[in-house]
Amino acid sequence: MTSAPLTAIDPAELNPAATKIGFTLSSEEFPGPDLLGHASAAEKAGFDFLMISDHFHPWVEAQGNSPFVWGVLGALAGATDEIPIGTGVTCPTTRIHPAIIAQAAATAADLLPGRFFLGVGSGERLNEHIVGQHWPDNSTRLDQLAEAVELIQKLWEGSLVSHSGEYFTLDRAKIYSLPNELPPVFLAAGGPEAATLAAKVGKGLIGVAPDDEVIQTYSDAAAPLGPRVGQIQFCFGESADAALDTALEYWPNAAFGGNLSQEIALPSDFASAAELVTKETLAAKITTGNDPDEFVAALNTYVEAGYDHVYIHQIGPDQLGAIEFFSQEVAPAFRNQPGPRHEEHAVSAAT
Repeated sequence: MTSAPLTAIDPAELNPAATKIGFTLSSEEFPGPDLLGHASAAEKAGFDFLMISDHFHPWVEAQGNSPFVWGVLGALAGATDEIPIGTGVTCPTTRIHPAIIAQAAATAADLLPGRFFLGVGSGERLNEHIVGQHWPDNSTRLDQLAEAVELIQKLWEGSLVSHSGEYFTLDRAKIYSLPNELPPVFLAAGGPEAATLAAKVGKGLIGVAPDDEVIQTYSDAAAPLGPRVGQIQFCFGESADAALDTALEYWPNAAFGGNLSQEIALPSDFASAAELVTKETLAAKITTGNDPDEFVAALNTYVEAGYDHVYIHQIGPDQLGAIEFFSQEVAPAFRNQPGPRHEEHAVSAAT
């Protein structure tokens, strides 16, 4: 694997050899210094890109961390050399005003020239309720996100901006330190409405499931087509059962579906809900163990859904062991598969 900027692959050419593989810097599970070590190791191992989560709280207490992503990004500029890095994802609507995100992202892009991208989403109550504002429904949150992205992009033009919108106000603000190359904005999408918004106001899409309807909706609406970036949950370990125990301890929230993850407010509440999660339920959601073929099969579901970038979230303490396993055993096996064209996406993209 070699690092290169995130660029879209024509859906007609989707195949394992072309798919970029990234690695998750899990800020819910590790403090900033550890994340720097993981980033350096992933770059040296040949991963194509990195994504770092932006949380105020971890999902459950066992994860135990939540460093400030913008501070870590500054340090990542010195801990890495060439690998692209994006936020996966930042909410620019509630906890932090979009003007501050615009300034923070501009500085990150200046420190990471040509290799920073801003991933944004509509957020979760877990992180956003802390400032005491009303937590709206999903449709309203998407409207807020659309206005926030518009405001961020206006500020990146470098002029003095005043704004009085439905959700945000800005009084004569100007960002003076702008990078030579502005970062692209990618939007997280868990459904067709968000996928349409990603096509309208963003340069790419971020997802967390192999949902071909979401990818198809985005691909039909995007002009030009941007990168489709998907996160996949894995847990490498000495056996599938041992890794499943690790996942149940550190990431039981992988089993949560629907809007549950957007609505729960506290890590302790997530932990209470997680008491209902069984190993069997979790096993249906993530791939565990050390069989490269099983991990390759899981990655293939993302390619078949239409993703051209997939980033691995390794659950639990053994990040360095997982980086070695994925780079030496999973990635080569994945790359060396036959690469059939996915005609259903090719037809849609051409129409």
